This record gives sequence, structure tokens and C-alpha cells, in this order.
Amino acid sequence: MFSFLVAANGFHSMLQTYGNHTGDRDLKKFIEELIPGVKSEIKEVEEVLKENGIALPPAAPDKPLATLEEIPPGAKFADPEISASVSKGLAEGLVGCSTIIAQCTREDIAMLFGQYHMNKAQAAGKALRLNKEKGWLIPPPLHTKIPSED
Repeated sequence: MFSFLVAANGFHSMLQTYGNHTGDRDLKKFIEELIPGVKSEIKEVEEVLKENGIALPPAAPDKPLATLEEIPPGAKFADPEISASVSKGLAEGLVGCSTIIAQCTREDIAMLFGQYHMNKAQAAGKALRLNKEKGWLIPPPLHTKIPSED
């Protein structure tokens, strides 16, 4: 759970940064919808760790709000980059939750991370839809010619 909290803190910080960099309204809205869920996960996991006498990892302070115009053009993340990174973060969160559930010896913790897993899966579905709608999903090339053994 400690490692999950470290990752969740990093994901929260990343979302705040990406929220400042995106120019796409739909992507910005999606990021803004993710942040409260991540904050809730952080708070709940911190409570469990504190109750069990485990020190909390350090977390970065909240990022200040910035307008897109305040960020120099060469320093901006592109919207497709942001969306791909957020999708990757959600996928990593799914794996993390699954790992905790599989290794857990406490049912309450397994249920908690089952809920997180479900929320992340739903968010990943929204991210997939957004990536498709925006043309940001890059499918791998099709290989229709099968090499012959001749």
C-alpha cells in the first residue's frame, strides 16, 4: 500500500501538470474528473497506513494553476502525449490494484482496492473513447502478408 500511495501521489501531481498543459476541452474535463477520485484514494490509503503505524511517503505540493498561454510553446506537452500518458497511468493503476488484491490477506483492503480497480477500469474506458474520438489512438500496422517458408 505504501508503494501504491507513492504512485498515486505521483499520478495526482502529473494530472495537475497536464491539466495546465492541455488545450483540448474534453481532455481537460476528463483530467479534472480524475483528480477527485485520485485524491480520495490517497486520503483513504493514508488513513489505513496511519491506523497501522506506517509513516507516509512524502508527496509533492499541489501544482499552481496556469493558463496554457503562460507555458512556452517548446515546453508544452501536446494533447496526444498527455492523453497517452494519462492512459498509461490508469493502466499502471489497474495492475497495481490487481496486485494488491491478489496478495492481500485482509478482506477490507481487498474490497477497497477492488473499488479502485473498478473506477480505474471505467476511467480507462473513457480514455479509450476520447483517444478514438480525437484520432489520438495509433493502432499498430496490419501485417496481411505472411512470409512463406519457401
